[in-house]
Amino acid sequence: MNRLIRIWQFLVLGVIIAACARSISGVVRGRTASVTPPCCAMHARAISERHRVAAISTRKFTHAQLWTALEPIIRRPDLAVQEIGRSVQGRPIRAITYGTGPVNVLLWSQMHGDESTATMALADLMSWFAGGAAIVDPLRNRIASRLKVVMVPMLNPDGAELFQRENAVGVDINRDARSLVTPEARALKALRDSIKPEFGFNLHDQNARTLSEGAGRQVAIALLAPTADEERTYGPARTTARLVAAEIASVLEAEIPGRIAKYNDAFEPRAFGDLMQQWGTSTVLIESGALPNDPEKQRLRALNVAAILSALDAIATERHLAADPAVYDALPTNARAAVDVLVRGGSIVLPGAEPLRVDVALNYDESLARLRPRVREVGDLASVTALDTVDATGLFLHPSPSMLALRNGMRWIRFDTTAVFTVRRGRDTTSEVVSTRIW
Repeated sequence: MNRLIRIWQFLVLGVIIAACARSISGVVRGRTASVTPPCCAMHARAISERHRVAAISTRKFTHAQLWTALEPIIRRPDLAVQEIGRSVQGRPIRAITYGTGPVNVLLWSQMHGDESTATMALADLMSWFAGGAAIVDPLRNRIASRLKVVMVPMLNPDGAELFQRENAVGVDINRDARSLVTPEARALKALRDSIKPEFGFNLHDQNARTLSEGAGRQVAIALLAPTADEERTYGPARTTARLVAAEIASVLEAEIPGRIAKYNDAFEPRAFGDLMQQWGTSTVLIESGALPNDPEKQRLRALNVAAILSALDAIATERHLAADPAVYDALPTNARAAVDVLVRGGSIVLPGAEPLRVDVALNYDESLARLRPRVREVGDLASVTALDTVDATGLFLHPSPSMLALRNGMRWIRFDTTAVFTVRRGRDTTSEVVSTRIW
């Protein structure tokens, strides 16, 4: 019975995919307008749910945990595994290849060790790619026959051990594309030179507090077709990348309207995205930010699957050639970063001093998980934007003893420790407690 149910699920999925393929508008060579079919987002959602690698369920995982989870998947015949180098501390850096088509596509993730959202998405895609004959899926077959997809899911395994941006020596690998002093950067450059991909996807996570210009909403995903020069010109590689980014934007906007933005396109001569574009690989940057109530980025994980799949299918069908670049150009840009919490209207009570009516801004050490808030700024913060605002008008904020530095009988507010305030009705320590908050 379970086998019959599974076969039925695959048949239904096949019908959805076929409908998706039929609904794509136009003759690509004739450059008719591109229409993003709503079924394709549904298809990606089904894939991300059915093929999710359950052993990787949080943002923090090590190199060993990732490859232990992937080991039964990458042994399947549809995937080829290649060690492309070793990290500073000797951990293997691997590339996984799917498909035998004539167009090479390179995707690399977690070159910053604490940016793992797309790594989770690539794991799920590998699980789907490795399904073999058990999956009746025209999209999967189309990608396999027309593309060669090469994925590096964890370029910085040493950084992942500590969940830090840099590698073991402290180098930001994405600022080493020019000098190539790190073994991780050399491995990626050598892979790029060996396969000469026509398309590249640079997969990152951006500051979870980033807001978009204009409406100022928290950005879930930012896209960029990086420039290849200081003048930010559009040569052939960047022009093509912009079309692919427009396809991705169309799919994501239907899923998370108003939460897609464009990353800053200032030229960075040390960065891989910019230099990949310069080397002739049409490269798209995908930066995962944050969504409300998604502390482990599992919804963003699924949206990355949708973004990558829509891009791969657009390339496989050449649908991107009919995309409207205005869709990408019209995206709002990333703007300023918000603070996590803004407490407005209260008065801070420092022992031995008169209470001061001030606003207090706090940032968490772990913004997504809301862990370990610290005071970031105190004063007139009327122009500050926050993800969460607390109205403390008329109340008094009594800092806990752990927040106070003591020297020669005098006290200071500390910014370097967890912020814990007791909110009272009055300035006196015996007045009514409204709450004790670790914001």
